[in-house]
Amino acid sequence: MESITKIFKIGNGPSSSHTIGPRKAAEIFAKKNLDADLFKVYLHGSLALTGKGHMTDYIILKTLPKPTEIIWENNKYLPLHPNGMIFEAYDKYGEKLNEWEVYSIGGGEIMDKDSESKVENIYPQTTMADIITYLEKNGGTLWEYVLEIEGESIIDYMKEVWDTMKDAIYRGLEADGTLPGVLKLRRKAPSYYVKANMQNKFAEDDTFLFAYALAVSEENAAAGKVVTAPTCGSSGILPAVLYLFYKKYGISEKRILKALAVAGLVGNLVKENASISGAEVGCQGEVGTACSMAAAAVTQLLCGTTYQIEYAASSGLEHHLGLTCDPIAGLVQVPCIERNAFGAQRAFDSALYAIHSDGRHMVPFDNVVEVMEQTGHDLPSLYKETSKGGLATIGLHGRKKK
Repeated sequence: MESITKIFKIGNGPSSSHTIGPRKAAEIFAKKNLDADLFKVYLHGSLALTGKGHMTDYIILKTLPKPTEIIWENNKYLPLHPNGMIFEAYDKYGEKLNEWEVYSIGGGEIMDKDSESKVENIYPQTTMADIITYLEKNGGTLWEYVLEIEGESIIDYMKEVWDTMKDAIYRGLEADGTLPGVLKLRRKAPSYYVKANMQNKFAEDDTFLFAYALAVSEENAAAGKVVTAPTCGSSGILPAVLYLFYKKYGISEKRILKALAVAGLVGNLVKENASISGAEVGCQGEVGTACSMAAAAVTQLLCGTTYQIEYAASSGLEHHLGLTCDPIAGLVQVPCIERNAFGAQRAFDSALYAIHSDGRHMVPFDNVVEVMEQTGHDLPSLYKETSKGGLATIGLHGRKKK
């Protein structure tokens, strides 16, 4: 299993699969083809179907240094992943110089047919059960396990991640107006924040969570700088719960960084044993995983045991099983932004539920991850980031498209 730095990537939205991944691929291909005079990029499957709404063409055209033609292969899928791309480089005479088949597999990660040999696995344990067994034998907590494997330098990276998350919340709470795109969606984070400060105690925490999650998700939708946690489309959930504890309850940044490490470990386990790609398993892999990560982080902040953290992570994912990825107009706005707000609330509730238990429960985290992967594969493709089914079939004015 790879470093948790692969889960937490810092970059610009609106989509880790559609902008961060393709930009990374374009940068690599450009460096390998410095003498090219023309590029062609074929976008396949889900990457093509929702690419315009996710600004895939924009980011590729911006990244490649020479004239570039984008070809949308909406109904063609490459073999290794629904988000496939073929980059081609040509000289001034139209002769092809190079070709590269590459995939954006979620969370800003890319792979090609040779990627397996390039993966640097540093975690010897690859399931939650194995990690818990290791800790029972050797002692320690989940965050200490991360430090043992990653080294002290991971704390510095977690600090950069946390600072980026806070900045996204600050910007999102100050910004107002309308998000870019055909939906003309108005930002809501500032109004929720104002209302949170006026709420009674009963509703206060939830409304602050909504405001913080909306702030980050709206910044992401506006192509602002965010952290994949584990993806751009689900980037508002983890910052929201952490910031609530930091801002309202005075939790120290030192403890926040430990909670981030635990969240990263949970996200890593899902990525290793299932998928965090909406194009592959639906939104359960994005918002569901983010909720699971956030629930584990909150339980860590509440001084929960390893078993309680595992329970919270399991609950956060379990109650998102079957969630479809169906963005209207291919934009990471509706229903994505609100899903972040409700995902943050559910993460908080999952942690509270687990912390009141002794950590014993029926379905272990590893089994929930396994079921999520199977459920994702069983979902028809129209419910997996293609904008061909579900809520995406609703028109801009709330009527089902013919």
